[in-house]
Amino acid sequence: MPRRSLLGWMSRLGGALVLLCCSLSLLYVMTCSPPHADLLPLSNALPRAGPHPALGGTGHGPPGAPGGLGGVGVGPIRSGAAQGVQSYQALLQEREEQHRLHISSLKKQIAQLKEALQERSQHLKGVQETLEKAAAGGRDQGQGADREMAGLGEAPGAKSQQADLQEFLKSQLSRAEVSAGARLPSEYSVVPFESFTLQRVYQLEMGLTRHPEEKPVRRDRREELGEALETALHSLNGPQPEQQQARETGGTRPGKVYTSTDFIEGMARTEKDKGTLYELTFQGESSREFRRLVLFRPFGPLMKVKSERVDTAQVPVNVIVPLSRRIDKFRQFMLNFREVCVRQDGRVHLTVVYFGKDQMSEVRSTLENTSREVKFSNYTLLQLDEDFSRGRGLDVGARAWNGGNVLLFFCDVDIYFTADFLNTCRLNTQPGKKVFYPVLFSQYNPTLIYGSQEHIPSVEKQLVIKKDTGFWRDFGFGMTCQYRSDFINIGGFDLDIKGWGGEDVHLYRKYLHSNLLVVRSPSRGLFHLWHEKQCADGLTPEQYRMCMQSKAMNEASHGQLGMLFFRREIEAHLRKQKQQQPSNMKKT
Repeated sequence: MPRRSLLGWMSRLGGALVLLCCSLSLLYVMTCSPPHADLLPLSNALPRAGPHPALGGTGHGPPGAPGGLGGVGVGPIRSGAAQGVQSYQALLQEREEQHRLHISSLKKQIAQLKEALQERSQHLKGVQETLEKAAAGGRDQGQGADREMAGLGEAPGAKSQQADLQEFLKSQLSRAEVSAGARLPSEYSVVPFESFTLQRVYQLEMGLTRHPEEKPVRRDRREELGEALETALHSLNGPQPEQQQARETGGTRPGKVYTSTDFIEGMARTEKDKGTLYELTFQGESSREFRRLVLFRPFGPLMKVKSERVDTAQVPVNVIVPLSRRIDKFRQFMLNFREVCVRQDGRVHLTVVYFGKDQMSEVRSTLENTSREVKFSNYTLLQLDEDFSRGRGLDVGARAWNGGNVLLFFCDVDIYFTADFLNTCRLNTQPGKKVFYPVLFSQYNPTLIYGSQEHIPSVEKQLVIKKDTGFWRDFGFGMTCQYRSDFINIGGFDLDIKGWGGEDVHLYRKYLHSNLLVVRSPSRGLFHLWHEKQCADGLTPEQYRMCMQSKAMNEASHGQLGMLFFRREIEAHLRKQKQQQPSNMKKT
């Protein structure tokens, strides 16, 4: 009995051991078996850098171990890794093929767009050439454009293709302020011009980083203005109507060959929903003759809208100056007037409207001395025995003229202008069609600019257009050029406005509400000389606010005002620097 029970217990213990061994073996197989190739991690599937062991390279295990991985399970791992590499390579090839197909599709689309753009450019150039022929034939601008559009539509197989183009060009030309003005609600709706020369662009929108006068930095801007200049020169040097008439009548006088040196000034403005308008002025065959070209870019190739010859020899300018006391400023004004208007231009009449009796004799004496010294008699002195009102003075001066429809320039005694500005005034005004509102360059306080009163140069040397010397006075509308007939027809100034400010804005709004074209552009030949501004207590609250704002802006630039505001902090810093210098010298 004891022997049987011992044998039974031994058999049960052996079975339990066998079962335990089987379980351990199964667990070992499950744990150590290589993962499936599809589930192999990317780090094991991709080949490692350097010589691969399967290609006879050196592994990372001890010497003599096959494959360099310790010799345990090398064969299965190597085969699983190879399968993972193949699967990922196939996936990469598939993705690369998809990218190739996508790139090929994009290239085809780009080629189609280029072809369409070239076709549209050719159509627009055809429009330009036809418009030039129409202008050479003496036809009206609008009729020429309509006939041109009709001619394009009659081309074989082009009616459907040109329909959108015709509608686009006609709508852009009719909507843009090219030959007629549009009624605007206020002065804030005006899109001003930028003026430019061969080397400089004079711009109003500056912010705190750009300058009032600078070279066109952006390449696209340089190319844009260069293309406009080249197009204008090509048109000027092409066949002209007067040359064709001369050949027909037997005349052989060759026309002038225009170059970039004949370019005087240009103006450009972009209306974002219409296009860009360019007006370029060239010196003509005489000193008082000019060639004016108007170009328009309706978001496509440039189109010549108009080419005209402007003779300013018989266009006098009546400069009207309202004045009350300020005899020193008037003497300085007459020095500039004597040089520019009498000696250089010679086609200017001066009208001075003086308020009050105080210093009237000095004003009369200054005018008589100028008349005697330079033989100038084209002036009128009017006296009003009443309180000063700028609008009243300008209105009286304009209505006092009885010599026909004259070009008026409303001016102030603290304004400095050049002979080039007078020509700009003549070129940008036309009776019944357009008036000119130049944006003048206003000087800062010379004492703040040059450091002290002793270092201030002469007035002529102060006329520098830079960020630290002044700013474009784009909020001022007092200096303006218009013909007397337009001024009378618009209703003149609001004579109920007394004192300083407000009358110029009301007149400006009247022109904006009319059908006249208002040309607003910075003028590099028109300066406002700095003077201390006094805001009288008798002004209305609105006038006093405007006066104080103008006074603040006239003193200095943003950076110079900042230096004044932080002057104490800067001086304290400089004192600390001086104190530290001796101690640093001792250490060295």
